[in-house]
Amino acid sequence: MESTTGIIDDRLKRLARLEHSASEHLFTNIQEAQKYLDDLEKLLLEIPNPEIELNFYLFTAIVENQLYNYDLSVIHFDKAIEILSERGDANQLAEAFIDYSGTLLNLNEVDKASRCLEDARKFLQVFPDERLEAFLVCRNGYLHLQNSNKAKALKSFYDAEKRLESYSKTLTLKDYYFITLIKSGIGKIHSSNLEPEKSINAYKEVVELCEKYGMRSRLSWHYLNVGNSYMAALDDDNAISYFKLGIKVIDDVNQQARALAYANLGYCYMRKGLYQDGLDLLERAYPLFIEKRERNLANIDWWRAKAFDGLERRRKALKYYFSALEFAKQGQEQSQVAGILNDISEFYALEDDYKNAYEYQKFYEKAVELAMNKVKENKIRELEIKYEAERKEKEAEMFKLQATGLQLKALRAQMNPHFVFNALNSVQQFITSDDPTAAAKYLAQFALLMRQSLEYSDLEIISLEKELEFLRNYLDINVNLRFENKLEFKINVDEEIEEDIYGVPTMIIQPYVENSIEHGIRSKPNGLIKIEFKLKDEDTLLCVVEDNGVGREKARQLQEKNKDIKSHRSLGTKITQERLEILQNKKVDDEEIVKIIDLIDPFSGEALGTRVEVLVPILDIQVK
Repeated sequence: MESTTGIIDDRLKRLARLEHSASEHLFTNIQEAQKYLDDLEKLLLEIPNPEIELNFYLFTAIVENQLYNYDLSVIHFDKAIEILSERGDANQLAEAFIDYSGTLLNLNEVDKASRCLEDARKFLQVFPDERLEAFLVCRNGYLHLQNSNKAKALKSFYDAEKRLESYSKTLTLKDYYFITLIKSGIGKIHSSNLEPEKSINAYKEVVELCEKYGMRSRLSWHYLNVGNSYMAALDDDNAISYFKLGIKVIDDVNQQARALAYANLGYCYMRKGLYQDGLDLLERAYPLFIEKRERNLANIDWWRAKAFDGLERRRKALKYYFSALEFAKQGQEQSQVAGILNDISEFYALEDDYKNAYEYQKFYEKAVELAMNKVKENKIRELEIKYEAERKEKEAEMFKLQATGLQLKALRAQMNPHFVFNALNSVQQFITSDDPTAAAKYLAQFALLMRQSLEYSDLEIISLEKELEFLRNYLDINVNLRFENKLEFKINVDEEIEEDIYGVPTMIIQPYVENSIEHGIRSKPNGLIKIEFKLKDEDTLLCVVEDNGVGREKARQLQEKNKDIKSHRSLGTKITQERLEILQNKKVDDEEIVKIIDLIDPFSGEALGTRVEVLVPILDIQVK
């Protein structure tokens, strides 16, 4: 009888095989990937595995996106990011956010996609990865496209392309997938700029990559794009070839691309005078439009009318002209309405029905006027979208400037006037008591502290090593000059923290230390402040400032009597709170970034002090 351990080992191996097989098919055979993921989900219920579970959510999110199930994709991305936030590394999170933004852009959730890309950018600032940075730039290109800024989009796509071309490692299937996204974006821009030759070149490169590496889930669309560009260049022979290729692809579950390929192929045949062949293809395209899409249905009936006209079946032609006109009106496509009205007017003129020809010519002229107004409205709307996008970018920059401005305010407010006065007064006492050695020592130490505070005012970020040096100097002066050795402090840093490499916001902890001194232990005969730095995760430090002071309730009573102390507190810790919120680019409750805990004796209920826990973001150290 097989042992339980052997059964578990076999299941673990099967889990690993299913995960590997799913990953291999993510960008080649979506249906196969889906089958493996279905089996993987069932097996995970029997034998949980956190790492494979994470990949299950990530892979499923990508698969659902490619199957056009965008809402399902969002659900799986949310779950994956939730897991990664607890135990993932920075690059895993960055990649997940970049992939997630693709689904959000498909859902036209531009603001949410933008936030995802900003989160990814922050992770990559601290932990650079040239491959992921190329992916990020590519997604930014599509974000610019959504914001109607083709110039910025094109620049981003070329930048992303250059980054992947110079990538030092062997490219993966996912890398090639992103190259197809880049080329498709370039092709789309050239197509919208009425540059068919350039769009043909870009789209053909996409097709070649997809054929070479077996990436077939969107291949029907890529063939369609090449065919459309050839059709725009009036090269019907090449257009026909690519439309036929698009029709043969069966990997894409969405029938829209095949329907458009049938319709456009039929139109190309009509332009070559093969009206019956064109009509047959249009008949095949019609039922493939599962969802009602007025513009496409209007085009099909319009082309049907032209085909019947070419076949000299005039009554049928007129029927489809009016059907196309109705669809175009429903879709509020004024340029399309104008074109159909013009054809109807010409139709009546050939029938010698000049009264109707004249009437529909007048309708046509009115439709042209409306179409021109629509073009102007669209241009205005496009400018509004661009303006709004630019405004948001400027707003993001303003947040950074605001963080710097708040930093300077904080630095000016942090040095309590009482601290400065008492320190200098103590130095004066050393001089008058004829102890010049001590006076010189502490005056030099005080001067160093002042110089540090001024130097750091030019920086938003310093190394943790310098932050600790500043804190030790600040506390040492308090011990020797203000409290005459009635204050003790201890600073502890976890061994895994690299003080000289980790960057933190400048003087971010000093306000909380000063708060402990001013409100907690100033009135106590023997004060103790303990400061501890721990690594919460790869992006965040947990700093704990703990004192044995009088507690917050007693401090509140003292604040009521001394308004200067109350005011200083608001200028110190409040500004620091705002700095942390801006630097973390989110608004959260105070307790999430800064937790204040009252230390109480469980038996007597007496206040034993206060503990403050501060989440400090790890940042890139600025280099001058």
